[in-house]
Amino acid sequence: MTETTQLTEAPSSSSRSSSPSSSFDPRADLAAAVALAGRTLAAVRADQYDAPTPCDDFDVRRLSSHLVAVVRRIAVIGRGEVPFGVPSFADEIADGGWAAAWEPGARDVAQVWADPEILGRELRLPMGVLPGAAAAAVYTHELVVHTWDLARATGQQPEWDPDLIERVRTVVTKALPAETRGGRIPFAEVVAVDPGAPAIDRLVAWAGRRP
Repeated sequence: MTETTQLTEAPSSSSRSSSPSSSFDPRADLAAAVALAGRTLAAVRADQYDAPTPCDDFDVRRLSSHLVAVVRRIAVIGRGEVPFGVPSFADEIADGGWAAAWEPGARDVAQVWADPEILGRELRLPMGVLPGAAAAAVYTHELVVHTWDLARATGQQPEWDPDLIERVRTVVTKALPAETRGGRIPFAEVVAVDPGAPAIDRLVAWAGRRP
């Protein structure tokens, strides 16, 4: 089974296990992840820009720039455009301007993803072509993990929605095998954590972070 196939299939199975009616809309989790990332970004202080983060090679400044690029890319992908049309970093934004730049990006995501038909539409992601439902799950995961990175680096304690985290974790453990890391899979090895650890700790550990 290819990586793309796994990502395509995982959201549907996750929806069945997480929702009794199988009508769960992954855009709700995406919207919640966008909102929490925005709040966390807005709380970063100027004296924290040079602080290291759990994301290798990213300090707070670089991660903040990347997060703005991610929210912009989610909107571009939802419109069916080429994802690499958006650079991986918003380098044109001056220090401290990331929260202000986040707001129009978040509004753009909300507008583009408002059409329910997007869930079945084939969208182009950096990893390949996926249905919109799978794309929403992929970017919910990316936003959650990077929000955790930023929060850990800046001493914040976001209020994680345990149900959302469990849905994301169900998807990512199927779509991102523990045995396949490195190369096209830009994650470190899975970090062992107690099975009873909070959901957010188990999620980021699967992404190679140390809670």
